[in-house]
Amino acid sequence: MQTLDLGKKIINFASELDDLTISQTKKLASLSIIKDHIALMPDAHVGIGATVGSVIATENAIIPSAVGVDIGCGMVAIKTNAKISDLPDSLEKMLKQIEKEIPAGVGAKENSSLNEQKKHLLNKKPKTQLSESLFKKAVSQLGTLGSGNHFLELCYDEDESCWIVLHSGSRGIGKELAEMHISKAKLLAKNLPEVMNDPELGYFIEQSKDFDHYIQDMLWAQDYARLNRELMADKALKIFNQFVPKANEIQRINCHHNFARKESFDGKELWITRKGAISAYKGELGIVPGSMGTSSYIVKGKGNKLSWCSSAHGAGRRLSRNQARKLISPSKLANKMGDITWLKNKAKSLVDEAPDAYKDIDKVIQDQKDLVEVVHKLKQVLNYKGT
Repeated sequence: MQTLDLGKKIINFASELDDLTISQTKKLASLSIIKDHIALMPDAHVGIGATVGSVIATENAIIPSAVGVDIGCGMVAIKTNAKISDLPDSLEKMLKQIEKEIPAGVGAKENSSLNEQKKHLLNKKPKTQLSESLFKKAVSQLGTLGSGNHFLELCYDEDESCWIVLHSGSRGIGKELAEMHISKAKLLAKNLPEVMNDPELGYFIEQSKDFDHYIQDMLWAQDYARLNRELMADKALKIFNQFVPKANEIQRINCHHNFARKESFDGKELWITRKGAISAYKGELGIVPGSMGTSSYIVKGKGNKLSWCSSAHGAGRRLSRNQARKLISPSKLANKMGDITWLKNKAKSLVDEAPDAYKDIDKVIQDQKDLVEVVHKLKQVLNYKGT
């Protein structure tokens, strides 16, 4: 735990925090529904509504903005039996094939036919009644990467084993559902049994219709996000096999980092909301990515109850996207990327994702030594980002 004292309601694991992040977290911690304390992860930074990198326990209520607008966003990593020496000398053809077969960007669509996994998920449908056009969009976006900080990477570990690492979430449908419920919670904030200092933190109380609808939609979107990652990971492995024919999957990890679920602590059933944090129960494997051009980590949880058995979800932003676009040039990003194969032709659109826009991932991992142990440190050789 870090030495920066933020009061009894916040347990902080971050060594680098700005004033806005501290102020936002204190607003969140002041809510009457917060159980015991908020755990602030090493990658914490200002978010919309609630702080990114915060873990929140509530007993009979849930805050939609604390889950966020990309419900179920998270990571999947596949370890293969291939070694770095098995890769072709150039990875440009592999990158082009990935770009061709795994759609990325805002509104990207995937045209393959529905398989049994897709049918099972889509037949359940969210609780909220969606327009036919919106639901068709949800179907078409299953198996697509998205934009912003979503990515697919080829990496290798300390034993030179190759890994496929992917970051994505619930796409447009998750955003639509989240924004709808967040808007409703903001409207209802004036009717809550406490004076709200920020309507963005409006919440639903258990046993209400609004609470039930949100939980059902949220859980559906989390399932959508997990399946979305699985489908892309399967496709990425097939592409990898085109260039490394004898490669086989030997391990897969799939974890959310924007989600909520019921968990038991000291005999009490609580809603644990992780906004920009992963579950890190004792022995549980997780993925903590850095920024493009840096390292990522496979970690094993230590089950630290002060963090609500959680870990950081990544490097965490140091600069906002607008700040990054003003301060970081395409040439500076290219210099940071070094020998990594990446979308050089899109450098201008990717400067807001440059390593200098993020915290030092190695420092984040060091800050959370009480939360997880490092299993593997991964280095990138190929990076594909949605723009």
